[in-house]
Amino acid sequence: MTSALIALGGNVGDVRATFNKAIAHICGMAQAELVARSSDYATPPWGNEQQARFVNACVEIETSLDPNALLFTLQRIENRFGRDRAREERWGPRTLDLDLIAYDDATIRTAELTLPHPRLFERAFVLVPLAEIAPDRVIAGRTVRAALGAVSTEGIERLPDVGSR
Repeated sequence: MTSALIALGGNVGDVRATFNKAIAHICGMAQAELVARSSDYATPPWGNEQQARFVNACVEIETSLDPNALLFTLQRIENRFGRDRAREERWGPRTLDLDLIAYDDATIRTAELTLPHPRLFERAFVLVPLAEIAPDRVIAGRTVRAALGAVSTEGIERLPDVGSR
């Protein structure tokens, strides 16, 4: 089994309910065990700032799927929740965004997949929830905690827990 870190995001619909359902799909479809789930965070939009705030979270799973199969599975789950990558605006509103952040300590550079995620260290909206569940995880030679210390977390707010997660 391999440890994979996945970032979740969205700003359309009941995002927190979508996250709970998507995580169940990830575990089922990726034959994965959920190791950790961060809190949900309200975050300012990134890229296109003229849209609603996002909700972001991160999970760590253990899976036997290879990284490409896991990516394919995550994209299928996004589609089930209404995401159409071919028609959406880059960095625009979405029901669900699932990004494979890291897969053990693999480094991959293909047309389909880059690991670790190429913009991880620029994105506080990923680093904040990731630091909650894996602060000492080393990705590309840096701990998540150290990477978080190098970016502004302005406008990021931890959301109160809701029912069962």
